[in-house]
Amino acid sequence: MTDSDGAPKVAAPTGGAFLVERQDAATILIPEAFDDDLRMFAQTARTFVEREIVPDFAKLEALDYELSRAKMARAGEMGLLGVEVPEAYGGLGQGKAASSVVTEAIAASGSFNVTFNAHVGIGTLPLVYFGTEEQKARYLPKLASGEWVAAYCLTEPGSGSDSLAAKARADLDGDEWVLNGTKMWISNAGFADLFTVFAQVDGDKFSCFLVERDTPGLGFGAEEHKMGIKGSSTRQVILEDVRVPRDNLLGEVGKGHRIAFGILNIGRYKLAVGAAGGAKELIGLSQAYAKERQQFKAPIASFGLIQEKVGRMAADTYALESAVYRLGGSMDAALVGAADAAAQLAALNDYAVEYSFIKVFGSEILDQVVDEAVQIYGGYGYSADYPVELPYRNSRINRIFEGTNEINRMLTVDQLLKRAMRGELDLLGPAQEAMLGGPVAGDGATGPLADAELALANLKRAALMVAGMGAMAYMQALDKEQELMARVADMVGLVYLAESGLLRAERLAAGARGAVAATLARLYAFGAVDRARELGVEALRRIPRGKEALPRFQAYVADHGVDLVELRRRAAAAVYEADGYPLS
Repeated sequence: MTDSDGAPKVAAPTGGAFLVERQDAATILIPEAFDDDLRMFAQTARTFVEREIVPDFAKLEALDYELSRAKMARAGEMGLLGVEVPEAYGGLGQGKAASSVVTEAIAASGSFNVTFNAHVGIGTLPLVYFGTEEQKARYLPKLASGEWVAAYCLTEPGSGSDSLAAKARADLDGDEWVLNGTKMWISNAGFADLFTVFAQVDGDKFSCFLVERDTPGLGFGAEEHKMGIKGSSTRQVILEDVRVPRDNLLGEVGKGHRIAFGILNIGRYKLAVGAAGGAKELIGLSQAYAKERQQFKAPIASFGLIQEKVGRMAADTYALESAVYRLGGSMDAALVGAADAAAQLAALNDYAVEYSFIKVFGSEILDQVVDEAVQIYGGYGYSADYPVELPYRNSRINRIFEGTNEINRMLTVDQLLKRAMRGELDLLGPAQEAMLGGPVAGDGATGPLADAELALANLKRAALMVAGMGAMAYMQALDKEQELMARVADMVGLVYLAESGLLRAERLAAGARGAVAATLARLYAFGAVDRARELGVEALRRIPRGKEALPRFQAYVADHGVDLVELRRRAAAAVYEADGYPLS
C-alpha cells in the first residue's frame, strides 16, 4: 500500500491482528514522521499551555470557574476545541493523529487537562458521531468555539463500572422527556452548559439525552473534595423532573450503550496519549533535578540506582509513545472511506481490544514514572513547593477514569475472544500451534534489533498459548477467572507495546536517533519477556493441566541473557545528554 509518490501509507490492520502477524514498520505512524500539519497542531497546543495556562497555573489549580471558562474560550479561539469537529459545524475536521498531538501537549496543563479533555472528548464526540443534523448545527459550533462547555453524565452513585445498571429514568410525556436521577463524579459540572445524560427509558432501555444547563429541575451537588485534579470541577448532577424536548434524544431509544461504549473507547485511547505526554514531562523534570542535586560530593544522576530509574522511565515512555501513535495512525487509516459518522465509529470500534489495554498501560506507566520522579526528588518530591507532588496526586485518577483498569483488563480478553468467535480474527490456528509447537528459531540475522525481534516472536506465541489454554479450559466460565484474564490481558499489552517500540526503532535505524531508539526498544522488549514469564507461569498454575505445559511456555520466554542494567545505563545517558526525554 503506497501513496501516489510511492511512499508507504499508514495501514489499518485488523484489530487484535498484531498477535498473529507482524505489521510492516513502514506502515505505522511514528512521531518522527509527523507531517507539517501535525507539527503545527502540536506547537499550537504547546503555545497555548505556555502562554495561557502556565502564568495562571496556581489560580486554575484553586478551581476558578470564570478563569477555566476563559481559558476554554481561548482554546476555542486557537482552534484546539474543534480539532475533531467537522468543518461544517465550525471545527477543523481533523483525525485522531491531530487530536492526539494536541492531547499530548495539553497533558502538561495540570487539572485543566481534565477540563479540556472532558469537553473535547466525551463531552463533544457523542454529538459528532450520533447527533442529528439539527443537534449538530445547534450545539457543535458553540462547543468548538468554547462559547459553551460540555459535560458527560454516565456514572451514578450505585453504578460505576456497571454503567448499564443506571437508575436514572427518562419518561416520555407528550413531546417531552422527563428525566429523574442522580449522576456522580461529573467533570465540568460546575460550569458546563451542555450535559450528555444517560437514563433508562421504560426501566430497561438505556438511552442518551441532551440537557442544557438552564433547564428547570437541573441541580448540582457541592464540589467534591478530591485527592488530585483539584482545579477541575467535579460535582453530582441532580435531575428532578427535568423536561427536555423529544428531539433532545441522542441516538435511538435503547441504543445508549453504543454511545457510552463507543465514546469511552476513544476516551481510553486519549487517556493513554495524555499519559505519554505527562511521562515525557516528568522525565525532563527528574533528570534536571538529578543532575543538580549533589550528595556524597557527586550529582545523584551519576548513581546507578538513579540511572536505573531514569532508564526504565525512558524505555516505558518510549514504548507507550510508540504504541499510542501507531494506534492513532491505524485509527485514521481505518476512517478513510467511512462515508458518515456511523461508519466512522464502526471503523474505530474495530480497535476495542487495543483501546482497553492501551488505557491500562498508559495509566500505569504514568503512575510508575511519577512515583519514581518523587523518589528521585527525595523529600523535596513530597513538598507541594516542588513540581512533582501535584502530578503524583493527579495521576492516580487515570486508573479509574474511562473504566477502571480492572474492567479494561477484562474487556481486553473478552473483546479479543469475541472477535475470534465472530470470525473477524484467526486466533484459533495460531493458538493451537503455540500450544503444540515450539519456539521460533532464529534466522541468523545479526542486526541491532535481531535478538529482540526473535524474543518478540516467541512472546507472541507465549501469549497465544496461555490465552488458548485458558479459553479451552474454562470456555463460557472464563469470566469467572478474572485473575487469569488479567494476566492474559497484560501479556497481550506487552506484545503490542514491545512490537510498537521495535517497529519504530526499525524505522529510525539509519538516522541519528537510531542507536537511542534501539536501546529503548530492546530494553522494553526484553523487560516485557521477563514480566510475561512471571505472568504466564502464574496463569498456567491456575489452568487445569497448565503445569504440564510449563516447560513449553518457559521455552518461549527463556532467559534472554541480555544485561538490562547496561541498557538502562545507556538509556539514562541518552536522557541526560538530551536534557530530557531523548526522542522529543
